[in-house]
Amino acid sequence: MKKKLLFVLLLAAACKPVDIKTAPGFLELKEEGSYAYRATTPERVVVAVRVEEIEGEGADDLSFWTRALTLQMRDGNGYALLETHDVQSLDGVKGRQLRFGHDEDGKPFSYWLTFWATGKKLVLVEAGGMKAQFDAAASSVQWMLQSVRVK
Repeated sequence: MKKKLLFVLLLAAACKPVDIKTAPGFLELKEEGSYAYRATTPERVVVAVRVEEIEGEGADDLSFWTRALTLQMRDGNGYALLETHDVQSLDGVKGRQLRFGHDEDGKPFSYWLTFWATGKKLVLVEAGGMKAQFDAAASSVQWMLQSVRVK
């Protein structure tokens, strides 16, 4: 029985599209929508993971995805790109982080979009909240991002 249970657990872990650790102070939410993972703080700083299946020549091109995501966030959602950083997942996949700012009803918000394109999937980790609360949780958000495995 133990061997069968271990096999089932290993199989379930192998099927998970991305691995991310939940930082202290965050509560993982059970998601039934388009997210593979979501967690929040009591102050409503949220970290969420989406995984999109992609294929075709250039599907792993970070420059393409940087441009496409920046245009979507700027033109479609009204966010201003503030910073761009190269990142690497815990399992060695190169990615990029786009940091945006946005005002809603006169209140500033921060939004980080970190992504990895493997050629077969696009892993997006979205983190955001009101700027003051986000700034207070930024080190925990960064810790979570450094725990991501995309393979």
